Amino acid sequence: MKKIIFILLPLLMMVGCKKDLTSLNVDPKNPQVVPSRSLFTNAQHTLANTLASSSVNLNIFRLIVQYWTETTYVDESQFDLNTRQIPRGVWNTLYRDVLKDFEEAKRTIPNDVADAAVQKNQITITDIMEVYTWYYLVTTFGNIPYTDALNIENPFPKYDDQKAIVDDLLKRLDADITALNISAESFGSADIVYEGDVAAWKKFANSLKLKIGMTIADADAAKAKTTVESAVASGVFTSNADNAQFNYLSGPPNTNPIWVDLVQSGRKDFVATNTIVNKMKLLGDPRMPYYFTFDATGSDYSGGVPGASNNYATFSKPAGPLLVPGSAGMITNPDFPHLLLSYDEVEFFLAEAVERGFSVGGTAKEHYDKAITASIRWWGGSAVDAADYLVGPSVNYLTAPGSYKQKIGEQKWIALYNRGWDAWIEWRRLDYPVLQKPTGALTEFPMRFTYNVDEQNLNKKNYDEAAAAIGGDVVTTKLFWDKF
Repeated sequence: MKKIIFILLPLLMMVGCKKDLTSLNVDPKNPQVVPSRSLFTNAQHTLANTLASSSVNLNIFRLIVQYWTETTYVDESQFDLNTRQIPRGVWNTLYRDVLKDFEEAKRTIPNDVADAAVQKNQITITDIMEVYTWYYLVTTFGNIPYTDALNIENPFPKYDDQKAIVDDLLKRLDADITALNISAESFGSADIVYEGDVAAWKKFANSLKLKIGMTIADADAAKAKTTVESAVASGVFTSNADNAQFNYLSGPPNTNPIWVDLVQSGRKDFVATNTIVNKMKLLGDPRMPYYFTFDATGSDYSGGVPGASNNYATFSKPAGPLLVPGSAGMITNPDFPHLLLSYDEVEFFLAEAVERGFSVGGTAKEHYDKAITASIRWWGGSAVDAADYLVGPSVNYLTAPGSYKQKIGEQKWIALYNRGWDAWIEWRRLDYPVLQKPTGALTEFPMRFTYNVDEQNLNKKNYDEAAAAIGGDVVTTKLFWDKF
């Protein structure tokens, strides 16, 4: 009898476990079905991290526009984009990790949200975030996969013309602005930027439309004019309260990437450049203590030489991690926020729009003053600080040297500190400030990034056509909007 029991026992165990065997193939940490809200939040987080990052494998724009320079390893300051495959990092992160999540969120929202008005707002806001992401891809590379992109069944997407992409992004924004229903809810707390405030998203969409319109102003003045005037009439940012701000937390894992890169890691890779430090000192800029630490003297600021090997202890470093009362904090604080789009940026665009003859109201000086004041106040300076700065003869819009592009370009470059990607776009577009090529530079200043090496190997036919269409897959090829 015991033998029979022992023989049957394994069979009974197999029968009893049979219904659970398939569960062994399911990874509980990687679910096959993800809620649309989670996809949206994750894409926002990854996008903000990418734009805020100071990793030399992904975001070296602070080095290109000479806010920071390196100490021991100087390859990226000298425009070496390929050793660490930086274009590949940007390409993969924005396509695979950001746009794909946003696209999947749009696809699954109808399954997760019953209320038709909420559903429509969520899809629309997600599309606005997609447009924002596409803007960085197209202004970084030029012609890129667009209409054929994000389709897993098409591993060899064709590349679309960069101007046609920008035109379509503007059409999408127009449709999104119309579609937003400020009387209905959207994502709520799943939206880390505006917590589901639909009215805020409408202002964001209009401000993004203004930004794209001004980006193409030298290439298509007529289209830029109608785009900008339409955006302003519909309602753009009017104060720092409107800023699209991604707020990080004080503890891992959702901390400011700069804190992760510079403080948590204990690395000593970056110092300020003499380019920005000397300029800010010359102008008496009140943002200096919010941007940088004192140098080795303990009472002054100095910067290293772009591209050279600089002693970390000698020069000023990115400020922090101390909190200044009333300020946004220091950029090396774990909870320092990242600005995706800001009021000061909008006012700089409006100042330029006035100079170009666009009907946006106000004078160039009024918008310029508002832009600088907004930047100083956001960083922690006072209204008095801003007023004193603006009367300086080299800052005052009426007496500062150069053309409107120089006046606006130099001040916008200072204001966009910590937003190196945007500063690079604006520097290429406005051609100011005049930057000197770094020591040991391997190329001229990058006007674009070369394509992802995987595209060259795996999507060669379409890659070859795209490279030929833009004038060559090299960093010195100017994009269609970069005319001068």
